[in-house]
Amino acid sequence: MKLSKSFDKSLWVFHFNAGSCNGCDIEILAALTPRYDVERFGIKLVETPRHADVLLVTGPVTKQTKKPLERIYEQMMDPKAVLVIGNCGNTGHIFHDSYNIAGPVDEVIPVDVHISGCAVRPEGVIFGVVKAWEALEKMRGAGQKQEETKEEVEEAA
Repeated sequence: MKLSKSFDKSLWVFHFNAGSCNGCDIEILAALTPRYDVERFGIKLVETPRHADVLLVTGPVTKQTKKPLERIYEQMMDPKAVLVIGNCGNTGHIFHDSYNIAGPVDEVIPVDVHISGCAVRPEGVIFGVVKAWEALEKMRGAGQKQEETKEEVEEAA
C-alpha cells in the first residue's frame, strides 16, 4: 500500500458516533475551535468516509450502529486508520452490560489507536490523531518496501 503524495500535507478524519453520550464529541469540536485549531496542521473533519484517511469513533457500538459502522469502514479507501476516543468506545465503560450494546469498537472493526478518558480532552484527541498519522506512515513505509521488493523481483527476473 502506498499513500499518495498529497497525504504528506493533510489528514482527513471522518467522525462516527457509535452510541456515545456526546461528551467526547464535544471535545472533538473543541479541538476544531480557534484555541486548538487543528486545521492549521492539515487535520480536517470530512463529511464522507470515502474522502477520509482516519475513522474516529466515539462511544460503545450499539446494536443499531453496528452495521452502519461496518459499512463506513468498508467505504474508506486503503490505507486507513481507526481511532477510538473515550472509555466507552474502548471498553464499553458503564454501558458494557447494557442489553443494546454490541461491544467495544475493536470487536466490530480493527482499531489502530485507542485513547482512553471520560471525556477525552482536546489534547487527547489531537494526540490520537497524531498516533493515527504515525500508523498510516508505518503503512506507507511497508507499502514502499513492498514496491521496492516487487521492483527487485522484476529486475532479477
